[in-house]
Amino acid sequence: MKCAVAIRHLAFEDLGLMQPWLVGRGWQVETLDAGVDDLNEIDLDSVDLLIVLGGRRIAQKKDLYPFLHGEVELIGRRIASGRPVLGICLGAQLMARALGAKVKLMAAPEIGFAPLLLTGAGEISVLALLEGQPVLHWHGDQFDLPSSVPSLATTLQCPHQAFMIGTHALALQFHVEVDTQRIEQWLIGHTSDLRRSGVDINALRASAKLHQRRLEHALGEILTDWLSRHEIGRTRGPD
Repeated sequence: MKCAVAIRHLAFEDLGLMQPWLVGRGWQVETLDAGVDDLNEIDLDSVDLLIVLGGRRIAQKKDLYPFLHGEVELIGRRIASGRPVLGICLGAQLMARALGAKVKLMAAPEIGFAPLLLTGAGEISVLALLEGQPVLHWHGDQFDLPSSVPSLATTLQCPHQAFMIGTHALALQFHVEVDTQRIEQWLIGHTSDLRRSGVDINALRASAKLHQRRLEHALGEILTDWLSRHEIGRTRGPD
């Protein structure tokens, strides 16, 4: 049985749509909570897919959150191993940190559904299906690109929305995994961010409903394409 391990930083920023997709294809899925569970106990050799999920703006705050030292080191070892690792939002920022790139504050938070503009590298990547597709953005920090690594996607507010190392390490600043039928958890959990940013909660709620089906389809296609490039992705389960 294939094994996926997810590192979670906020309870409601979980695997979302990835959980049923993986389970439905016969994966064993385990979620560990950063700062609570001992990430040193992860046996990377036995993990087919490592997923580092989103969270609050802590990528630059190793002194305040000491567990980040070990987590960034773990991510670095995973990238160096050449085996699949997916970072989402904070997870993507920690991947950038593990590769020596900086994470910095944006001029203003990017919150809400907005389309991606794919770069030339992005158009021939596993993200090709997302050209023009609105995805969920929810971040106030952004990563610099690791040395000699091209950007795959951009938005008006954030110049680097994704990058890949080889074919095995995929970093996404945006959220394509979110189960928008559970968007209320995000609206409650991030209420202070929404208030400070002046986001229209009702409009955000409506956008989540509008894009649910297309995002679910896109996520499945991206995961299928990406994982099929590795031995673990060659056995397809039910649609």
